Amino acid sequence: MDFAGAYSWPNLSFILQGFGMTLLVAALSILFSFVLGTLLGILRYTRVPLLNPLLAVIIDLIRNLPLLLIIYFIYIVLPQLGLKLPPFGAAIAALTLFEGAMISEIVRGGLTSVDRGQIEAARSSGLGYVQTMRHIILPQALRRMAPPLVSQFISLLKDTSLAIIISLPEIMHNVQILQGHSPNYVIPALIVAALLYFAVNYTLSIIARRLEARKI
Repeated sequence: MDFAGAYSWPNLSFILQGFGMTLLVAALSILFSFVLGTLLGILRYTRVPLLNPLLAVIIDLIRNLPLLLIIYFIYIVLPQLGLKLPPFGAAIAALTLFEGAMISEIVRGGLTSVDRGQIEAARSSGLGYVQTMRHIILPQALRRMAPPLVSQFISLLKDTSLAIIISLPEIMHNVQILQGHSPNYVIPALIVAALLYFAVNYTLSIIARRLEARKI
């Protein structure tokens, strides 16, 4: 192991650049998957005839597929159908699709946990369905969904490492390149990668535990 060589500034900078890409992909995927998952969760909750069973099948299909397969499909199969995405876009699309399906079930569970009596009281007081959803159901559901959502975002951040298979220059991809320069760099580089992942994920875990303890 060559810690001195692996931890030279050019190599550390290269690892940090990869981690910056990891955080960027994770942040965008969290944003997009939360929007998609919330929309799908609300649609599932409303139980629209015909649409609800169709969404249930699609969501269950996506949730039960390996994320690696979805990444391959978007990056390799879609170009054959006329839609070519670069590694950055393909990674975000795959993570958004997969995590959005996961989040939709969290959202649906949070919405169904709200007492139906409150909903009926809101409707009887003259609030429309959208107003009831916005002012009564969603605020309570979001507070209850916060801990599992944070846990899901932690999983998403770790799942970004799978994008190494499509050569996205995230942290594990850059660690692999350093290994190609010198096999003696691999363990020191992996230690840095592990510490960076741990720092972010542990922080998110603390947030999730505190939210769970406060029962918000």
